[in-house]
Amino acid sequence: MPALSWSEGLALGLSFMDDTHKEFVDLLAQAEASDDAALPAAWAALVEHTADHFGREDAWMLATGFSQGNCHSLQHKVVLDVLRTGQQMARAGNLGPARQMIQELALWFPQHAQSMDAALALHLRGVGYDAETGEVRSPDALPAMEISGCGGASCS
Repeated sequence: MPALSWSEGLALGLSFMDDTHKEFVDLLAQAEASDDAALPAAWAALVEHTADHFGREDAWMLATGFSQGNCHSLQHKVVLDVLRTGQQMARAGNLGPARQMIQELALWFPQHAQSMDAALALHLRGVGYDAETGEVRSPDALPAMEISGCGGASCS
């Protein structure tokens, strides 16, 4: 059984976020199940997905009133930097850090999804954000000032 499996407890009610999160969970499980020969490629796929995943969320935040330095985007940057370091180490044959990161990601992701991503999902719903077109259907609901925290009660 993988360290993290998709469950409805991770669902945020926005298909464009939930589908991306399901893919992350699946790729994490694939990396976890990989033997040593397959792990570098599985880890690379996870890193590539995560860069795209975080990039989309960061773009949504910027389009809907978050400052560039908000803590949600900063957390994305830190996590992605760590994953890329693990990718470099795995390519060099040092698989231990990637295997440890799999376990850490399985602990980190639910907390991230249920706090920062849940706050983002609530915000996106509130402004009527359409991820396909980038349209904000309720521009009057956009914040008067840029959001500098994560958008939720878990940070300022």
